Amino acid sequence: MSAAIRLAFLGGLGEIGRNCACLEVDDRILLVDVGLMFPDANMPGIDLVLPDFTYLIENADRVEGVVLTHGHEDHMGGLAFLLQEIPFPIYGSALSLGLASNRIEEFGVERRTRFVEVGDNERREIGPFDVEFIPVTHSVPHGFALAFRTPQGTILHTGDFKLDLTPVDGRRTNLARIGQISQEEGIRLLLSDSTNAEDPGYTPSESTVGGALNSLFLRHRGHRIVVTCFASHLHRIQQVVRAALDSGRVVAVVGRSMNQNIALAQKLGSLNVPDAAFVDIEKVGDIDPGKVCIISTGSQGEPMSALALMAAGEHKWVKVSPGDLVILSSHPIPGNEFNVNQVIDRLYRAGAEVVHSTEAGVHVSGHAMQGELETMLAVSRPEFFIPIHGEYRHLVNHARLAESMGMRHDSVVVCEDGDVVELTDEGLSLVGEIPANFLYVDGIVGDVAHPVLRDRRMLAAEGVIVVIVGIEAKTGEVVTGPEIITKGWVHAPEAEGLLDDAREALLASICSAATAGYTDYEVLRRHLRATMGSIVSKRTRRKPMIVPVVMEI
Repeated sequence: MSAAIRLAFLGGLGEIGRNCACLEVDDRILLVDVGLMFPDANMPGIDLVLPDFTYLIENADRVEGVVLTHGHEDHMGGLAFLLQEIPFPIYGSALSLGLASNRIEEFGVERRTRFVEVGDNERREIGPFDVEFIPVTHSVPHGFALAFRTPQGTILHTGDFKLDLTPVDGRRTNLARIGQISQEEGIRLLLSDSTNAEDPGYTPSESTVGGALNSLFLRHRGHRIVVTCFASHLHRIQQVVRAALDSGRVVAVVGRSMNQNIALAQKLGSLNVPDAAFVDIEKVGDIDPGKVCIISTGSQGEPMSALALMAAGEHKWVKVSPGDLVILSSHPIPGNEFNVNQVIDRLYRAGAEVVHSTEAGVHVSGHAMQGELETMLAVSRPEFFIPIHGEYRHLVNHARLAESMGMRHDSVVVCEDGDVVELTDEGLSLVGEIPANFLYVDGIVGDVAHPVLRDRRMLAAEGVIVVIVGIEAKTGEVVTGPEIITKGWVHAPEAEGLLDDAREALLASICSAATAGYTDYEVLRRHLRATMGSIVSKRTRRKPMIVPVVMEI
């Protein structure tokens, strides 16, 4: 009988982001990715969302390290935060490690880790873990699928992938190697990217974007062009620069992350661009607009990003003008649609022409669609299957796809964040749960808990009322007030009658409590809250936050 192995999921199963899984062999833990998630509209004031690290902190002495599938923030953006809690080495491609190191160095925790570079098709032993790094194509170069040899057979984790037959860098997903492993060893368990599991067909090749960009650049000769995309999408940046050079333009880069990533990619040879192609952003005002292409950050409508500042006319070096063409060569992350649409509106108001991801072929996904997912299932022929990386509906649709290809229903397990599964001689089964709550980042880790977020939503939706009363300590007699201060509830000049009635009711409530001998501050605060809440509910049908303040005079 072979030893059981366990998999625990800290994030990425039920949302886009926070991708993090724990593989446990011989009482050791190897992490696959440590990602973050960007906040949505229901998370006011939140900067980032991380996996819950409780399980890892409690088992810090068992953590062998982290293997990275690729260099996107939703897969490696949480590393610096976890390193603040526990030290561990990080394994990945040179590019993935380079992208991860930028944030880790910003946090000053680089001494708590060791970067270990691995190459395509390399097989490496990490403690009791035997890991093979298989090339896959994605929207950031040098992504990996991971094949783990375990006492329970081979586990294949696809990472984020697509089957691009004509990738920009010529590095295709190595289906041949996956097929060879399946044929010679068998794949006991497959974990596969589910992002586009609802979409039939095949994801277009990244190289098709180059043709669309060339057409746009040729049609807009004589006009300045601004292109925004993810700073990590180096294949896209490569094609933008080619289109610019082919149309006789120089390229200016704006945005810190964009400049960092381009410099890193040039150093590693992942971006083939001559230095003469670039000019400093400070000099674009002195160049004929028809000879300029600006590559900018801000594809997700971030309020202080370079593109957002350009759209608002507040950027130091670039002002969007009538005749400019702005290309948004990306798709909004779920939750960012409103911000992106606002930026597009401002660009139109400034007189620019805007082309975005829903038109003209200026963006394609980096994730496999149904046809490619079926191919991966057919080539790998797993005994068991867990769909990963996606919202719950994506996971369910991927599971159904696997069953439509002949997998038994009891061989396909749809997991969620926090689930722990065990692979034994008898099969795959759910055996428990670990903490997997959202960890909100607002300036510092752990600064915001669920009650605080709930209060923020209430304040945003209903406003706040502060009731201030000064009383004589012994008698409970009202000396000053009640004073009522409102924010986000009603416009005070238009509600004087309501506020006057509220003051009278509050005064009567305090006097009644004092007459009955209740002068304890907490009792008086409860009276104020209940009385004000009753008046507000009856007169406005709203439920603002009510903050009673009782002062001793």
